[in-house]
Amino acid sequence: MDFTAQPKPATALCGVVSADGKIAYPPGVKEITDKITTDEMIKRLKMVVKTFMDMDQDSEDEKQQYLPLALHLASEFFLRNPNKDVRLLVACCLADIFRIYAPEAPYTSHDKLKDIFLFITRQLKGLEDTKSPQFNRYFYLLENLAWVKSYNICFELEDCNEIFIQLFRTLFSVINNSHNKKVQMHMLDLMSSIIMEGDGVTQELLDSILINLIPAHKNLNKQSFDLAKVLLKRTVQTIEACIANFFNQVLVLGRSSVSDLSEHVFDLIQELFAIDPHLLLSVMPQLEFKLKSNDGEERLAVVRLLAKLFGSKDSDLATQNRPLWQCFLGRFNDIHVPVRLESVKFASHCLMNHPDLAKDLTEYLKVRSHDPEEAIRHDVIVTIITAAKRDLALVNDQLLGFVRERTLDKRWRVRKEAMMGLAQLYKKYCLHGEAGKEAAEKVSWIKDKLLHIYYQNSIDDKLLVEKIFAQYLVPHNLETEERMKCLYYLYASLDPNAVKALNEMWKCQNMLRSHVRELLDLHKQPTSEANCSAMFGKLMTIAKNLPDPGKAQDFVKKFNQVLGDDEKLRSQLELLISPTCSCKQADICVREIARKLANPKQPTNPFLEMVKFLLERIAPVHIDSEAISALVKLMNKSIEGTADDEEEGVSPDTAIRSGLELLKVLSFTHPTSFHSAETYESLLQCLRMEDDKVAEAAIQIFRNTGHKIETDLPQIRSTLIPILHQKAKRGTPHQAKQAVHCIHAIFTNKEVQLAQIFEPLSRSLNADVPEQLITPLVSLGHISMLAPDQFASPMKSVVANFIVKDLLMNDRSTGEKNGKLWSPDEEVSPEVLAKVQAIKLLVRWLLGMKNNQSKSANSTLRLLSAMLVSEGDLTEQKRISKSDMSRLRLAAGSAIMKLAQEPCYHEIITPEQFQLCALVINDECYQVRQIFAQKLHKALVKLLLPLEYMAIFALCAKDPVKERRAHARQCLLKNISIRREYIKQNPMATEKLLSLLPEYVVPYMIHLLAHDPDFTRSQDVDQLRDIKECLWFMLEVLMTKNENNSHAFMKKMAENIKLTRDAQSPDESKTNEKLYTVCDVALCVINSKSALCNADSPKDPVLPMKFFTQPEKDGVQWHDLGSPQPLPPRFK
Repeated sequence: MDFTAQPKPATALCGVVSADGKIAYPPGVKEITDKITTDEMIKRLKMVVKTFMDMDQDSEDEKQQYLPLALHLASEFFLRNPNKDVRLLVACCLADIFRIYAPEAPYTSHDKLKDIFLFITRQLKGLEDTKSPQFNRYFYLLENLAWVKSYNICFELEDCNEIFIQLFRTLFSVINNSHNKKVQMHMLDLMSSIIMEGDGVTQELLDSILINLIPAHKNLNKQSFDLAKVLLKRTVQTIEACIANFFNQVLVLGRSSVSDLSEHVFDLIQELFAIDPHLLLSVMPQLEFKLKSNDGEERLAVVRLLAKLFGSKDSDLATQNRPLWQCFLGRFNDIHVPVRLESVKFASHCLMNHPDLAKDLTEYLKVRSHDPEEAIRHDVIVTIITAAKRDLALVNDQLLGFVRERTLDKRWRVRKEAMMGLAQLYKKYCLHGEAGKEAAEKVSWIKDKLLHIYYQNSIDDKLLVEKIFAQYLVPHNLETEERMKCLYYLYASLDPNAVKALNEMWKCQNMLRSHVRELLDLHKQPTSEANCSAMFGKLMTIAKNLPDPGKAQDFVKKFNQVLGDDEKLRSQLELLISPTCSCKQADICVREIARKLANPKQPTNPFLEMVKFLLERIAPVHIDSEAISALVKLMNKSIEGTADDEEEGVSPDTAIRSGLELLKVLSFTHPTSFHSAETYESLLQCLRMEDDKVAEAAIQIFRNTGHKIETDLPQIRSTLIPILHQKAKRGTPHQAKQAVHCIHAIFTNKEVQLAQIFEPLSRSLNADVPEQLITPLVSLGHISMLAPDQFASPMKSVVANFIVKDLLMNDRSTGEKNGKLWSPDEEVSPEVLAKVQAIKLLVRWLLGMKNNQSKSANSTLRLLSAMLVSEGDLTEQKRISKSDMSRLRLAAGSAIMKLAQEPCYHEIITPEQFQLCALVINDECYQVRQIFAQKLHKALVKLLLPLEYMAIFALCAKDPVKERRAHARQCLLKNISIRREYIKQNPMATEKLLSLLPEYVVPYMIHLLAHDPDFTRSQDVDQLRDIKECLWFMLEVLMTKNENNSHAFMKKMAENIKLTRDAQSPDESKTNEKLYTVCDVALCVINSKSALCNADSPKDPVLPMKFFTQPEKDGVQWHDLGSPQPLPPRFK
């Protein structure tokens, strides 16, 4: 606006006066000068304020009359007055003067206007104290200024920015929680009019607003933050360009000096976005530019910021700005680890707040779940599990699948997080059913997956599975009935592998209980060297069952020492592992032992933690007599049809069968808990059921738990005996086996009982009705094995006259000529099934006798060999089908392998018979190879078979099926590992190294391959390649580590064999030539694969005399036995 020329004041004090030199004052107001007291001045000023307050813009006469006074009030005397009340009253007058004289202000000097507005601004600080007596006047001043928009006059001033900055700072500093909405509204009106009606907002003025958004200021004065927030919302259209310019200067051009707030740009962007995303319309593309910065730390800062913007609950930035969202997702694959980590952490909030973005995130999380950084893989799991715990619908099956994969991660921390996360989801949605049946179904696979992990080799994994089972799958703190219901239906719904894992878990815990029990027994014996040695061995075994076995050894030794000194502790531990210990007693014992070992001065006690691990593994927290009784009642309800089977997702038949299987497993680990009439009555009821599996399991439970039935429960005994007899005679083969074993295990007059079964069965054998032969053959075989003294002789005539002559040497029926190599069990002819059982009977009979005085074993081995030579068609009448021949080959090979487990029969098995048995693993029928390999492995890992049988796995290199070769390799790894561990753990084993040391398999393997029927010409390159493959199949596993210079040892064995002859045919030059050729191939392989084989062998190998002659005294080598040629050059 245009200001008229202002006349100069007459005096400094009086200011500008009228033409006659007098200042007109309102009626009743005397002159205001420095001559009067302050109180009087205040009194007179109040009257002036009242006058101006009552005036309006239309009072032209008054405006002219009081113009000199208006000019006088703007003099330095008033603007710099030391009294705040005087200053306040003058400010109120000046505000009214601007209102009255608007739009033309009476002050034409720019400097004077600046002084006046700075003066008024300073007075506004009085708004801070709402309890001040003068607050109403301060409020009036603010209201007046806001209503009239007085500060807009300053737009004409060159340095108006200084006034506005001072005003904004003042208002933001005085606002507080004692102000009402009117105060805030007037402040907003005042500031927003300046922003919206000016030519633009300078950086300093913008800073005065934005500074209130940064966290430090925001936390100090929330009201100033709220004021800035509303101001920005109101002025968004005007101020957006200024904000964009600020961020452009800092983010793109890198001019951080433009503002003191440059270092807070990301905090500011976050706050501005929360206030109104429109404030940042032009800023978002700048962030996309920053996301691609070469500076990792800068990218990290932008990712942190955008994570908050995209992840906040009400944000629609991802849908509104797809290019920025896609660019942000790209940071999941950033080269900088902290950036990837931050991206993954963001995903959790995003999944919870924006489920619609889950699809976009899934692929990126998949890649990060395989990140080389452990921390990132860990956080992927945390991200997914956190969202899933909030609401299962937030995560799709793919995301849960990533967690599932990580349960097998190479790092323990990641595996643990994944396993615990899944366990928590299972408990929440399956056990507690928090989101209904659909959610429970979605995560029903978790229970199986967690139990499968028990198959892992790591003791940490096994212990965590046990902990998860006790806390999440079947929480041990539930009441007995609820706990058993949980276990009952869990067991019924597990897949077969999970069931095996759970059974193995109970078996391991039971075995550890046995070790601790044996340790306590050793404490009761007098101290001796043998006792100390046995105790040390037992402690090492226990330590292997705890985390970090190396450290655990020291802790277990310490615990053993404490046990030796503290009799009360020993008694507590004895009670804990007692078969009669209840779950409640176990809980008390564990707490009591932990309390005794705790040290209040040591908050973290690794020793106590290790002992707790041991106690948790051996404490019977789930099963006791009360629990078994509850399980039996549940099964009874299923039988009666009154249980909740269908509601729990299993059929009644499945519930009964699996319930009995569960009881069967528990009968091995907790036999004492079954001893009650009620339990046995229910089991008798199961024996009468039509389901064969149910009856079989019930018999086995009686066999495992019924040792006191005869003395304590005569009524149960009298009911049980006829049922067992009936099952042994006419039940299924499995029932018959269990019935015979049950009678032998629990009755004192077993001889009488078994005779009552043996005699009628042996008399009634009839080969013309093979379908009625199978069960009797099973019963007779097991009876002769369990009671050889009583039945070995009568069985001999049965074997000679019926089993061999009548059954095995005759083919009564003609098999189907369909060309199939294998048929399902239900399609196998009864005659062949009977012949298979007859072969098993022969083996059981011999295993019972355990001697070869009658040469029956030789005859049996010849018979089995003949069956293998004839490929299963013993009579060679070609009436038997291909699939039936496969069954009989498998039975014959398995029978030889079973007899080899008994030392007295192993000695008489000839090399030829061993080779025939070994070739079963190369049988033309896949199922024969598969089942034979499984039986071979099972016997070898239990150290039941001699070492030479491990050489059979070398032939698996020729198996055409990749899976079979892979399985054989795993079997070898397991067997070699077990044998090496056994030698380490058993000092006495060094005396039996020839039968235990895995490297000693090499001579057996060389001899076996030299007699391979496929190896006919020692110069045939293709045949030599096959031999090499077979040798390397075994040697690769043996040579993984050069333990005790084993490479040189194996080389020495191969060299020493060339100093001997083949004991099988010592004088046949071709046989010896093949043997030495295989040795040369073996040496070639060892030399090519190991640089360490040329070292001196630590010991001189001993070769098995059964396969090799003694080395010639004068050093005769293979070239003295003929003229074999060296290996063909093409092969080398």
